[in-house]
Amino acid sequence: MTALLATTHEPTPAEIAATKPYQAWGLTDDEYTLIKQTLGRLPNYTETGLFAAMWSEHVSYKKSKPVLRTFWSTNERVLQGPGEGAGILDIGDGQAVVFKAESHNHPSAVEPYEGAATGVGGILRDIFSMGAQPIAVLDSLRFGELTDARTQHLLNGVMDGIAGYGNAIGIPTVGGEIGFDPVYQGNPLVNVMAVGVLDQERMQVGRADGSGNTVLYVGAKTGRDGIHGATFASAEFSSDAEQDRSAVQVGDPFLEKLVMDATLTAIQQFGEAIVGVQDMGAAGLVSSSAEMAGKAGMGIHLQLDNVPQRETGMTPYELMLSESQERMLLVVTKGHEAAVQAVFQEANLEAVVIGEVTATGRYELTWHGETVADLPVNFLTQAPKQIMEQVQPARLQNPAPDFTPRVADLTTVWQDILAQPTVASKASLFRHFDSMVRTNTVIKPGGDAAVVRLRGTKKALAMTTDVNARFTYLDPYIGGQRAVAEAAGNIIATGALPIGITDCLNFGNPDDPEIYYELAQSVAGINEMARQINTPIISGNVSLYNETDGAAIYPTPMIGMVGLHTDTADITTISFKQPDDVIYLLGDTTADFNGSELQQLQTGAIAGRLPGLNRDKLSATQQSVLAGIQQGLIASAHDLAEGGLAVSLAESAFGTPFGFDVTVPWTASWLFSETPGRFLVTVPATAVDAFETRLDTTYLRLGTVTHHDRLVVTTADGTVNLDKARLQQAYEGAITWQRS
Repeated sequence: MTALLATTHEPTPAEIAATKPYQAWGLTDDEYTLIKQTLGRLPNYTETGLFAAMWSEHVSYKKSKPVLRTFWSTNERVLQGPGEGAGILDIGDGQAVVFKAESHNHPSAVEPYEGAATGVGGILRDIFSMGAQPIAVLDSLRFGELTDARTQHLLNGVMDGIAGYGNAIGIPTVGGEIGFDPVYQGNPLVNVMAVGVLDQERMQVGRADGSGNTVLYVGAKTGRDGIHGATFASAEFSSDAEQDRSAVQVGDPFLEKLVMDATLTAIQQFGEAIVGVQDMGAAGLVSSSAEMAGKAGMGIHLQLDNVPQRETGMTPYELMLSESQERMLLVVTKGHEAAVQAVFQEANLEAVVIGEVTATGRYELTWHGETVADLPVNFLTQAPKQIMEQVQPARLQNPAPDFTPRVADLTTVWQDILAQPTVASKASLFRHFDSMVRTNTVIKPGGDAAVVRLRGTKKALAMTTDVNARFTYLDPYIGGQRAVAEAAGNIIATGALPIGITDCLNFGNPDDPEIYYELAQSVAGINEMARQINTPIISGNVSLYNETDGAAIYPTPMIGMVGLHTDTADITTISFKQPDDVIYLLGDTTADFNGSELQQLQTGAIAGRLPGLNRDKLSATQQSVLAGIQQGLIASAHDLAEGGLAVSLAESAFGTPFGFDVTVPWTASWLFSETPGRFLVTVPATAVDAFETRLDTTYLRLGTVTHHDRLVVTTADGTVNLDKARLQQAYEGAITWQRS
């Protein structure tokens, strides 16, 4: 790839046909033949590069789109579903929430700092391109074994990149989740979600409508960084990744802040004159311009001599495929260019006319007075879809026997579970993120979900990211359901109503029928649960080819979810509030140990069958919790996830002066069951009767919050009296990190 970029001679169309450099860019021989047949000629070097980028899986979703089209994405709140920079939901009072998640997995594996930093920058541009002010960033990260030196290097770089970019641009990083597992050793996952708010009258879309309207390039100059980034992200990863560093972009958060503010100012002041706005993300200028024209059914003509250049001697091929950061493409009504340009020029940003919208339906590029590309827009933007084979993996056809744990020493096992990297406190990581900039964050990282209030209203937004890939590995369909249920549990535990979903679908090579089966089944499970709880999937991202030297990651469909607080008085946290409050466990508990932290701890592996979900019962439990919070009956709430009841009890006591005294009817091992859809809540003693009368779910009254800091638990195996400080030290001391 690097050699092709460095060459001073661009192959002729005939040389391209003979030497097939397009194969290194991801185009197949069949696709190249289709291009020749449709054009009625051989494509030139630039045109071949345009097709390679636009037909990459990362841009076109040519392999995943048949599955993605099954997503449920409409309900009474949806103002904009999939297909634009981000999804938009109505939150009342003329306001809307805008959100999306993106992956930057491959770049972060090669250059962890820049990969993560530009992931933040890219997702923020998706938000403000819709006309929304970004208010929060979240992340979902996966790494290999924490003790491994390469993992430490990647973790340090990724955390530095997220903190460095987010803190500098002034958007709070309010939450997220981090997991560790050997399957991510060679291929970390860096998924970033951003949330914004707008007045509905200022909504923008990425369309190039209106023949004769002007195409305006704004933001940073174009360099050679990130060329072939889209095709790099559409291929398996190699452990020898030095050759791919040129595909990683370099970001400038201070420049992004200027671009963001100027874009939002231009939309506010001249919104009627701005026809469309789109970020130059994957595949750079070609993707943004071609997609805008394609969505509008129009053509577009670009004068590449006018594109601002950071480096000398750049070719049309490089200008079109560069993924230099902090660049936007605007379509402006003809005659209003100067007013819009002035907004950007006042911030010392490039704002240059580089072309116009046409009625020809053609994608035309000129350079030094010559036509260097002339293609049908619809053909360029509509990669041939592929119907992929699906085969159920053997592990699902013949699952291992159920895991039956033994817990002889509850104190030691509890302490060891709390010290597991996926369970342990991430405070030393999150404290380097500025979660309070803009001063609207109500619940910071460390709770079930972050909460950000909307100034000037009584409303707030809850937001979370979640997935347990061990479950999707054991059963993609049930695992997909559980991912949505867990995200909804996080939102509800804060007192908010879940209203919508974005996703990052992280999978291996889709050409493997077993992996494509995992993708299709995960999507089906996500869809099923999303409909159950009325949370449409309005945006998202697919990241395939997450393999290193042929070894795939677990299927990891990350769910980002947003919830709505109509009254900030309902905001609830996980922490115990006062002594003598009564502790309840809501929802059924069964022997759910397959895929659990306890199984991983005791066997070093995961295996077995996942039981199906009773979606109606799970939904009823969630509604009981939400109603209890909104009626003022619940003082604290925490959903149960990794580590089960034992971890939720401990986390609710940590950070408070309180302990607890609880009794359960099971053996000690069941404290670590991971049955989905359960909540730990506390209720003031004076509200117990009212609370139990209104419950519409199974519950156990466990005990009470105590004045002292001892953790007393009685099981069928006996009573233990634990030192809270000892458990808290294990929980908080397992992961330590200092910014480099």
